[in-house]
Amino acid sequence: MTIIDTDLVLSAPVNLRDLGGIAIDGGVLRPGLAIRTDDLAYVTEDVAAQLVADGLTAIIDLRSPAEVSVTGRGPLGEHPISYHHLPLIANVGESMDRDAPAFSHEAMGLMYLRMVESAAPQLVTALNVIAHTPGASAFHCAAGRDRTGVLAAMLLLALGAADDDIVTDYALTGANMVAIMKRTAPVMGAMWKALGFDSDMLSTSSSLLEGSMDVSMRSLLDTLRQQYGDPLTPLRTAGLSDATIARLRERALAA
Repeated sequence: MTIIDTDLVLSAPVNLRDLGGIAIDGGVLRPGLAIRTDDLAYVTEDVAAQLVADGLTAIIDLRSPAEVSVTGRGPLGEHPISYHHLPLIANVGESMDRDAPAFSHEAMGLMYLRMVESAAPQLVTALNVIAHTPGASAFHCAAGRDRTGVLAAMLLLALGAADDDIVTDYALTGANMVAIMKRTAPVMGAMWKALGFDSDMLSTSSSLLEGSMDVSMRSLLDTLRQQYGDPLTPLRTAGLSDATIARLRERALAA
């Protein structure tokens, strides 16, 4: 499939935050380890340079191959930092009901569970990148909400954060949703059109602006605990080791 071209306008992220300050096992997650954000592929050159100057050494791109084909790596591709493409959804179009795509907080929670179970190897690889890169890792999808939220949750679980704190961090994106949708509209519109979706129909995603975002992440965490006891079981089965978790916790608490 060929994704159509779009006039790409570089812009600053609108949903970027360092996970530093969240309570974890043994203390508080330090700043400068893990940054979650909306799409980094079309940040301005100034933003790219500042991220690198502030210690960014690895990018984890959770977008699908189709999404990556629209934008490439952008200005950050000019900097000497590692890049890891780890799509949590191989084909965004195939993950949706073409006639009635579901955009609700409850549906998102179910989608997150499918991601954890089906993309566990990618999530394990991402955690190893965060554990071993010498500086900060930034991970992103398009909005920095769903796929990014799943990886953030898995990282925070590995670090021993409480479910309530994971949900609170996830829900911070709610205040940014209008700006996210405005920033990503040109790129996502090009992708949806190439995938054969009606852009008017997909505007129903605005329903995600209503109600509480907490529902989606709470659903994921509750269901993982109900089904597995240890919510990291799918990742452990896919190769997440105690050594990696120990390394993450060591780095997260280091001064």
